[in-house]
Amino acid sequence: MNWFWFSIIALLCWSGSDLFSKIGCCREKDKTAYLKMVVAVGVVMGLHAAFMVFFKDVPITWEVIWTYLPVSLLYIVSMALGYIGLRYIELSISSPICNSSGAIVAVICLLTGALSELSRTERISVIGAIALICIGVIGLGVVEAREDETLRQRRQEKANRRYAKSWLALCIPIAYCLLDAAGTYADSIVLENLNEDSANVAYELTFLATGMVCLIYLLIRREKFFVREEAPKYIGACFETVGQLFYIYALADEEHVAISAPIISAYCAVSVLWSRIFLREKLSWKHYLMIGLVFVGIVVLGVFDI
Repeated sequence: MNWFWFSIIALLCWSGSDLFSKIGCCREKDKTAYLKMVVAVGVVMGLHAAFMVFFKDVPITWEVIWTYLPVSLLYIVSMALGYIGLRYIELSISSPICNSSGAIVAVICLLTGALSELSRTERISVIGAIALICIGVIGLGVVEAREDETLRQRRQEKANRRYAKSWLALCIPIAYCLLDAAGTYADSIVLENLNEDSANVAYELTFLATGMVCLIYLLIRREKFFVREEAPKYIGACFETVGQLFYIYALADEEHVAISAPIISAYCAVSVLWSRIFLREKLSWKHYLMIGLVFVGIVVLGVFDI
């Protein structure tokens, strides 16, 4: 049953990462919060990489780092975009959109014939899941665009923050989705010739280097850091790193991948729950209907580990 608890831990950690990243990045006055979030994730991942290298004897070379660099950059840029997007839209909306990247990967796999080993029924299920996700994401855009401003303000009265109607708010998580999908697909190709632990350490070290570049830029700008404001970012970074670790452990049990993958992919639904409880975000029934379609599609793709 270890795979089950690893899956649950990964689900809770990644949903926790969503929540604390949102808290750390949504301050209106701090326009560089997303860079500070990159610094936080870089520091925590760098520490974890050091632990894996020095205490777990994971082999790492410059060749591995350079080979995995394109994949690392796709993931890092997508995450940075995700942190930017948290300033402009509810977590309840951004998380399901960001997690739709599996649908893009599935489309690529279908086009390249990578899913040819699936049966006809399984391929139909995957296509149906893609359709659900696309309908849900497009539907969210339509609902956002057509929502009456008075109704929007009324439902946001008790929320921690109010959001104006903006296409940018939707475009950023969609951009995250596309880049993350590209990274996932590239990952599947590169990992054919790389050790998974070494690749993960290479990714974490690249994130550390990116975080240090952002830190230098922030110091040059004389940006101020306050413990109270930075704490949620580092908590979110810890959740992100631990979630990644248990995600790898859960999927390592190949016999139960078909069950563990959909469990983990459901973390965006838990993120919506946390946003409702802790951030007091409230959406219309139309929003929740579209999110429900996206969630069902993600879980179906998770069943096929896509």
